[in-house]
Amino acid sequence: MNPIDQIAELFAGQGAEDYFGEAVTQAEHMCQAGLLAQQSGAPDALVAAALLHDIGHFQGELSGDDLMQGTDNRHSHSGSEWLAQWFGPAVTEPVRLHVAAKRYLCAAEPEYFAKLSEASVYTLQVQGGPMTPEQVERFEAEPYCTDAVALRRWDDEAKDPTIQTPSFDHFRPLLEGLL
Repeated sequence: MNPIDQIAELFAGQGAEDYFGEAVTQAEHMCQAGLLAQQSGAPDALVAAALLHDIGHFQGELSGDDLMQGTDNRHSHSGSEWLAQWFGPAVTEPVRLHVAAKRYLCAAEPEYFAKLSEASVYTLQVQGGPMTPEQVERFEAEPYCTDAVALRRWDDEAKDPTIQTPSFDHFRPLLEGLL
């Protein structure tokens, strides 16, 4: 099966489910993140990363439901590894680092924490809480840390039930161009 069709099936299937305490579905959330990246003029690979950042909730041994029940499902890592079958690091590394970026922003920008949704505050604790100074230093040395922080900010904004969310097919040509 074509990888884009495979991803589209995940958006239409599990993606149509509720997004862990938010007012949008998982697919709407990811499509909103992709749209926000696109509207900001991000390069195609970063738009794809924003679109696909939570794909790990559908891949791997643990699901998003496990995360909401207190077990870190490491969806950023499982999603990044799964996407690496087809996409390069400009897509997969911001995906891998987007949870770390939340932890980073909570440590580096104290006002950032107040912007998190209730569900994100909960998952922050499950995922390790704000970074230590040593972890901040290691994160800042990551080649894709800036992209991951941008993705994280779109991730936080992409929970608005009033936004006219594009469908997955809106992004299909962009993704096909990155394969």
